[in-house]
Amino acid sequence: MGVLIAVLVVCAVAGFVLLALSVRNVQQYEKGVVFRFGRLLPDIRGPGLRVIRPIGDRMRKVSVQTEVLGIPPQGSITADNVTLTVDAVVYFKVIDPVKALVNVRNYPAAVSQIAQTSLRSVIGRADLDTLLSDRDHINAELKKVMDAPTEEPWGLRIERVEIKDIALPESMMRSMSKQAEAERERRARVIAADGEFQASQRLTDAAATMADTPGALQLRLLQTVVDVSAEKNSTLVMPFPVEMLRFFEHQSRDSDGESDGRLVRRSERHAALSAGAVIPEPAMPVPALVPSVSLPGERVGSRAEVARERRDNWPTRRDAEESLSG
Repeated sequence: MGVLIAVLVVCAVAGFVLLALSVRNVQQYEKGVVFRFGRLLPDIRGPGLRVIRPIGDRMRKVSVQTEVLGIPPQGSITADNVTLTVDAVVYFKVIDPVKALVNVRNYPAAVSQIAQTSLRSVIGRADLDTLLSDRDHINAELKKVMDAPTEEPWGLRIERVEIKDIALPESMMRSMSKQAEAERERRARVIAADGEFQASQRLTDAAATMADTPGALQLRLLQTVVDVSAEKNSTLVMPFPVEMLRFFEHQSRDSDGESDGRLVRRSERHAALSAGAVIPEPAMPVPALVPSVSLPGERVGSRAEVARERRDNWPTRRDAEESLSG
């Protein structure tokens, strides 16, 4: 009786051990691949409790989560012969657990090596400006290059590739800073010139409006006076009409013309006297005829006749010279 109980106990313990060896727990983010005596079974076990043979079967669990793999910094030369150092990050996941286990050994290390070689290859075909300004295109090309050797043969999908940092030489950084500064200065000058052009157009429109409406100019002048007088200063503003300045300008021009005519007439008279010509005296204005009045001791006649007689008896230059020579 005791032997039978011992046998039953041993069988129960053996059955419990075999049951424990045959039950496997697969997580939701995992897939189970079963090998029976080293041979792959076609069924892939899903998440939950799964039963396998305790003897001869071996289950490998493969995570189907997205894995993040950092690429170490890689030194490379761009298409325009610029040496730089680039590091990136790769996001991938397993889409076929059988291929990931059977076709490649240690697929994370394999993905890392593929990412490094692909990164150097893509950087060598791109120039520096494209690498700095169009990273989306570089990332898409990196993903395309890495998808070819990993998706179909290894059962891996490259979801995303991102370039993290680009380390440039010190001399190149100084050159780029100078270029950026010059570009900023050029844009500032263009913006300032554009502002001046727009302001000139607005001032032209305002001048045309004020020319059509004279009252607008007076209102603007009064507004300027108000703005100046609002501040506490010792400046005295006196509006001076432009028309008055134009009046003085016309008057100065007329006076200059009369003085120039007098100077010309004087110079002509002096030249004629030097040549010995007889220059008649300018005629005196003849007043209107008035009736003559007889006064004692005075010649009877009109004032015009008296003036004409005096002009006829006036000595000439020749008479004066003969009297001096005699």
